[in-house]
Amino acid sequence: MHHIIPNWPAPKSIKAFSSTRVGGVSQGQYQGLNLGAHVGDNVTDVENNRASIAQTFAMPAPPIWLNQTHSTRVLRAESPQLDTLDADGICTALPHVVCTVMTADCLPVLITNTSGTQVAAVHAGWRGLAGGIIENALAQIHGEALVWLGPAIGPDKFEVGDDVVEAFTHVHEQTQQAFLPQENGKWLADMEAITRIRLHALGVDGVYSCKLCTYQHPKQFYSYRRDGVTGRQASFIWIQP
Repeated sequence: MHHIIPNWPAPKSIKAFSSTRVGGVSQGQYQGLNLGAHVGDNVTDVENNRASIAQTFAMPAPPIWLNQTHSTRVLRAESPQLDTLDADGICTALPHVVCTVMTADCLPVLITNTSGTQVAAVHAGWRGLAGGIIENALAQIHGEALVWLGPAIGPDKFEVGDDVVEAFTHVHEQTQQAFLPQENGKWLADMEAITRIRLHALGVDGVYSCKLCTYQHPKQFYSYRRDGVTGRQASFIWIQP
């Protein structure tokens, strides 16, 4: 079961990784380790995939799964739980609570503080990112923050319209540099660059990235922009003293 471990100087008590589509029992358009129960895949296959990843990585509790709607809502988890929560971000200061977000092109953002006492996982699509979900998550992290940007659609493949450019540049004018104009009137957007600009504005300098494009690696990642009907990979973080 292939996975990606953040290349960041987090404390040893912080456990974090992103899954890929490699492995699992899902078939057809979802072939591999699909962890999304909302995308049309066989429910039993998804449950088996979720159980397998929790067992393989010795998670201290079942991951907390979110019903993600491209919002800016970040919840604080006070205990492990099996209910699916309505939010696009989740944080905790408690050990053994596995914070989880699913993606298939959107940017997964994992956060901890340098003391290893708090963690957060954020699903940053362009709407959530423009609306302030990163800011909402960091407001709940006390102390110096470390941030890791997981696999997402890259700057060569994420075509957007003027509305997306405006959504970012009216808040941070310097994000204009993260958009490349195209001959068809569209723009290519660099979500990682936009995120780094917004993090820098918040005083966060400890930003790390895997720099992997979901669109360009079909054997490794699910991509909604590439395939339409597809599965979801996930990013996980928890405190394990």
